[in-house]
Amino acid sequence: MRNRFLILIPALAAVLFLFSEGVAAQGFDPHDLSGIWTRTARDHSLGTKPPPLTRAGIEAMKGRIGDTDDVLREVVDAARASSQVRLNENGVETTAPWLECNPMGFPRLLNDDEPMEFIMTKDKILQVFQSEHRIRYLWTDGRELPSGQNLENLGPAWYGHSVAKWDGNTLIVNTVGLDERAWLDNLGHPKSFHARIEETWKRLDSNTLESQMTLFDPEYYTAPYVGAKRTFKRLPDRAVTYFGWSGLFAGITEGICAPVNEVEGYNKGFRDLGRAKSKQ
Repeated sequence: MRNRFLILIPALAAVLFLFSEGVAAQGFDPHDLSGIWTRTARDHSLGTKPPPLTRAGIEAMKGRIGDTDDVLREVVDAARASSQVRLNENGVETTAPWLECNPMGFPRLLNDDEPMEFIMTKDKILQVFQSEHRIRYLWTDGRELPSGQNLENLGPAWYGHSVAKWDGNTLIVNTVGLDERAWLDNLGHPKSFHARIEETWKRLDSNTLESQMTLFDPEYYTAPYVGAKRTFKRLPDRAVTYFGWSGLFAGITEGICAPVNEVEGYNKGFRDLGRAKSKQ
């Protein structure tokens, strides 16, 4: 028995050595998403054509005028061909809520152009956004995703309630309890309070993240809405350093819609520019 144990020791050491060599060769820890990242494509949608809406979903879209700015052409073409979507064409302005000093909500904020940062802790992952100076909590402490009466008690939130766990080298995040007033995308597609969004994050190399989202919402959609895979690239320190101050919030503007400075700040810097683009 003792001899067998002595034989196992060098074998185990060899396995550990090969594992450590593999991690060193990769040059990164696949479970460490730390850093400031930005999307490689401008697309304020899930990147694919959504499944048909249910009757309740069509009702939820009434009054919404979608914005085609920075949405993939094939997704816009599908929206134009749909009787369920109304777009800002022929001089009609979009009614996108974020242009009227409201939060973008999730997942629209994740599909914005501004960079975001991952901060890893032992019981949660913080996702910090340049736009809106928003912080999102992805809980990794083993808690259950809210459901039933617990979810009803928590109620709707602009960015929902999120739990995350690792499946191998893929981080899986599930979010529920989303506020229905926040649009799913620029085109105005809805999501119900009882919807669930599953997103996956995988670090492909030291400078690349891959993400994908799927919306499960049988109340508003006739099938799960599977989004396109998205690529995020790590920003070097020099890209987030302004006038000697470095970090995610070192940018020229905060991107916060505050009523006290709305006219001079947010309207001129964001809303008016967004509306001008929508008319082009």
